[in-house]
Amino acid sequence: MVAQSTNEELMQIPQSEKPRIVVIGGGFGGIKFVKKIDTTKFQVVLLDRNNYHTFQPLLYQVATAGLEPDSIAGSLRKILSYKKDFFFRMANVTEVDVHNNLVHSSIGSIKYDHLVLACGSVTNYFGNKDFEEKSFPVKQVPHALNLRSQILQNFEKAVIKNDPEEVQSLMNYVVVGGGPTGVEISGALGELKMHVLPKDYPELNLDKMQIYLIEGKDKLLGGMSEKSGIKAYQYLKRFDVNVLIGKIVKAYDGKTVTLNDGMQIPAQTLVWAAGVQGNIIEGIKSDLSNDRRYFVDRYNKVKNHDNIYAIGDMGYMASEDAPQGHPMLAPVAMQQGVLLAQNFSRTMDNKLLKAFSYTDKGSMATVGRNKAVAELRGGLKFGGLFAWMLWMFVHLFLIVEFRNKIVIFGNWLWNYFTYDRGTRLIIRPFKRPPSPKEQVHLKEEIAAEIK
Repeated sequence: MVAQSTNEELMQIPQSEKPRIVVIGGGFGGIKFVKKIDTTKFQVVLLDRNNYHTFQPLLYQVATAGLEPDSIAGSLRKILSYKKDFFFRMANVTEVDVHNNLVHSSIGSIKYDHLVLACGSVTNYFGNKDFEEKSFPVKQVPHALNLRSQILQNFEKAVIKNDPEEVQSLMNYVVVGGGPTGVEISGALGELKMHVLPKDYPELNLDKMQIYLIEGKDKLLGGMSEKSGIKAYQYLKRFDVNVLIGKIVKAYDGKTVTLNDGMQIPAQTLVWAAGVQGNIIEGIKSDLSNDRRYFVDRYNKVKNHDNIYAIGDMGYMASEDAPQGHPMLAPVAMQQGVLLAQNFSRTMDNKLLKAFSYTDKGSMATVGRNKAVAELRGGLKFGGLFAWMLWMFVHLFLIVEFRNKIVIFGNWLWNYFTYDRGTRLIIRPFKRPPSPKEQVHLKEEIAAEIK
């Protein structure tokens, strides 16, 4: 039983005779865990910095004006409203005190009997501050809205500029990373170029708009077969995307992208989809994998901790069938969330725990209208229209709220028959905050003016 502390009063969590499980993160794994946990046996508290769950696979469509952000987000309170003895609090977790079983957050601290880490992943910039400060990630709803505003603002600027070089830099887009996110963003930009932007900006020659997809490895869609990578490449070429394989971005100053072979691309927009790493939390001392995930056993228990568990992108679980750990994908997080909840009940019932075994049902990625690749369990591989329809069906099925399913399906139908994107709105203009170096320079200028 967890006793109520003074700081916990800020969260207004009632005292309980049942063991308390604190879950950090309302992503795919966190939601699945809370849905499946037996709250007649446990009190559950979910902490997340947002009050909504984001369906991340469709963020790229928000970024490219295909969907509104609220169609891919669902209220956590609404999704889990049926759960008894469950409490949600919107908070930024700052640190975990493992010695006193305390989670510290922006709204206070809370004790736990068991802690489940389901915080997902963050963008991996591989230590390059320029990429972090000047590129556009696509991991959160605000990221997608920033990119959407940037794209539209670029074209609004381009129509009033006289310098051909500046116009070209505004109309160039560089996407780094040839995984599903990079491929999908590049394809969506290609569709905008072919079907939408020429109608909105007749003053511009859209043939000059250049889209570059940069991939450091020797093929696209590294987690899929070579055949699927080749198909994706062919589909992207139909959208006039410049696919550069085996190239690495070495530098970016906000205006020019420099590759490892010396090639320079003038571009004011660099989309970073080159990798992710675990979203680790201060205070939890444990070994980390190369991609900064906590090492966990087959039951998702964090190494060197008896009551802390990590699921999804936060846990690195090496096994015979996955010697390099499981992929950082939503299905892994969801399956681990379900099994961990069941194992908690097995513990209370004095039953043997079940070790995690990932059931890989397949992978898929879409490039655009009627163009997708899919690889299903059993070695089946598809491309084209059937794969695209399968991709749509799976994503609609996984969306958490029925209303969102209807809204998204309606948008997709409209886009399909009209070749239109209905959300080309600059609701929140994007302005990049100054970098630390620029902040120092501004302070020096202000100080000089005062003198």
